[in-house]
Amino acid sequence: MESWGYLEMIETFSNKEIKKDSKIAYFSMEIGIDSRIPTYSGGLGVLAGDTLKSCADLKVPVVGITLLYKKGYYYQKLDERGNQIELPVQWTPSDFLELLPEKINVKIENRDVIVQAWQYNLESVDGRNTTVPILFLDTDISENSNYDRSLTDKLYGGDEKYRLAQEIILGIGGVHILRKLGYNSIKKYHMNEGHASLLVLELLRELKKQEDSSLDFDAVRDMCVFTTHTPVPAGHDKFSYDLVKNVLGEFLPIDVLKMLAGEKNFNMTLLALNSSKYINGVAKKHGEVSREMFPNYSIDSITNGIHSYSWASGSFRKLYDKYIPGWTKDPFTLRYTISIPKTEIWNVHLEAKKNLIDYVNKETNAGMDYETFTIGFARRASTYKRADLLFFDNHRLVNISKIGKIQIIFAGKAHPKDIPGKEIIKKIFSHIHNLKTDIKIAYLEDYNIELGKMITSGVDLWLNTPLKPREASGTSGMKASLNGVPNFSVLDGWWIEGCIEGITGWSIGTKLAEENSDKKDAEDLYAKLENIIIPMFYKYREQWLNIMQYSIAFNASFFNTHRMVHQYVLNAYLD
Repeated sequence: MESWGYLEMIETFSNKEIKKDSKIAYFSMEIGIDSRIPTYSGGLGVLAGDTLKSCADLKVPVVGITLLYKKGYYYQKLDERGNQIELPVQWTPSDFLELLPEKINVKIENRDVIVQAWQYNLESVDGRNTTVPILFLDTDISENSNYDRSLTDKLYGGDEKYRLAQEIILGIGGVHILRKLGYNSIKKYHMNEGHASLLVLELLRELKKQEDSSLDFDAVRDMCVFTTHTPVPAGHDKFSYDLVKNVLGEFLPIDVLKMLAGEKNFNMTLLALNSSKYINGVAKKHGEVSREMFPNYSIDSITNGIHSYSWASGSFRKLYDKYIPGWTKDPFTLRYTISIPKTEIWNVHLEAKKNLIDYVNKETNAGMDYETFTIGFARRASTYKRADLLFFDNHRLVNISKIGKIQIIFAGKAHPKDIPGKEIIKKIFSHIHNLKTDIKIAYLEDYNIELGKMITSGVDLWLNTPLKPREASGTSGMKASLNGVPNFSVLDGWWIEGCIEGITGWSIGTKLAEENSDKKDAEDLYAKLENIIIPMFYKYREQWLNIMQYSIAFNASFFNTHRMVHQYVLNAYLD
């Protein structure tokens, strides 16, 4: 089984098109590479980590830049009623990262804030000694004031001033630390969301000093790449110019800032849009939505993916190693799953399922069993994701469970300031109590990378119910597909591209409907569970195994970060 895949093309790029000492600088407010390094909150950070892992595997010369959060995002504790309690995470950076001796300083509120960097060397899967360095910026230094030391304490914590200060450290401080460490031949600066777009201002100022002339907007634009992940206006960081003046200072003339970042407010997304040669959304539909939000910009789309090796369960790794040697280098070869005996796919799925059910019972005492059809829903607890849609009509749900037993596993954190999101968790806990005699339901605490892998590989069906068009991409369903778990989802984000009805999974609602309602979606959800999905699982196992097999062969072979990085190389990094 040999195929010419993405690896050869990217190695061509790495070896011939970029000088050996050049790098692509990948900036992200959060990067998730390990559950024990709590510098991420969810999808954005995990995507960044998966992207850099593929860069290491494919020898793409990238350096990652993010912040070091000493207290993490938070550790989630849930009481018996589902009230979320946020606790600081206890971890020791020196257990995983190397503290570098070099330090830089940035101006915040007209004072010098000292910044140090920790380095993590992200190694390739195949042990070719290919590494991607990730720099974690940290202000917890004795030379700083107590307030300044706290600026890298928490991810998405504090007020607007705190957030702006963090973004100064990431964008401006990130450029400074690259220079200090000798990364002097950066070809492209890739902003993963708008949080890092202040790097644009530093590049403008840097070039002005070098040329001793006017600001060179075109030169900076040629260096910058911007990926937007947010399909709603409220999700883009905006600051008043009074706050910007107080915190950032007289960095560049106010008329320049307003030209780049907006007249009324300092909009981080506009700054990135106005300063990037290549801009993309993270799914085809999200590209369309972004072009509607920002009609004056050329916005492409590169659909997200996942790092295949990282998200395959142990049992599936062994199966792929047996039948598809080299799949970790070229996940496109996962299409050959079509020739793997279905009984072996089912057996390795059962291994993952047993692992999950044992964990659920240990943590929640839910009394779940291995044979029952198990639905999984795990993602950030936010109202638009509608985690409670499954309970729109509990009487109907109970009747459906009599056709074939079901059990349900939930997980997900709400943002500490998202009160409606926290209410969603409480509602689910209420349903757990009210339905306990009919359906076994569990909500697992502290959703993280490790738990996410366990759930996406161990359930029988992956459920996703967002309000359209607010799911920019959604990578959890891709992780499920990689492990042979069919998706059952609203047609939004990646699932518009990945859904072949009755082949790779099922849709909730239709592609044509631009809006969806709880009532219509719940009716479609119940109808397909009752008439198609549950009967197929219990009575027509051969058909079910076909869908498991097609989920891997069609979707896992495409929706991966190796393919995604290949597209960034050709579309964004090469001129």
